[in-house]
Amino acid sequence: MTARIYRPAKTAMQSGTARTRQWVLDHVADSAREVDPLMGWTSSTDTQAQVRLRFDTKEEALDYAKEHGIDAVVVEPQTRKPNIRPGGYGENFATNRRGAWTH
Repeated sequence: MTARIYRPAKTAMQSGTARTRQWVLDHVADSAREVDPLMGWTSSTDTQAQVRLRFDTKEEALDYAKEHGIDAVVVEPQTRKPNIRPGGYGENFATNRRGAWTH
């Protein structure tokens, strides 16, 4: 049984960083999905692929995987540097602006 440990990236639909601070352990599906011929639903016999566990640190996730005999692959996150302007939002309304404020 294999699993992937990673920190999820923020989705394109949100501007905040909610649900991106925790580490996630996802089980990799051992068997392929099959289409039910009668109903057309997609199903699988592997129930572990439905399990998603969240941990506060990477070490906790690795310890859990080691205790339960799970081969885990750690995917390190690609971090971005924060885009912080020196003046911030208040700079838009500063009285000492050099250029004309056009909007």
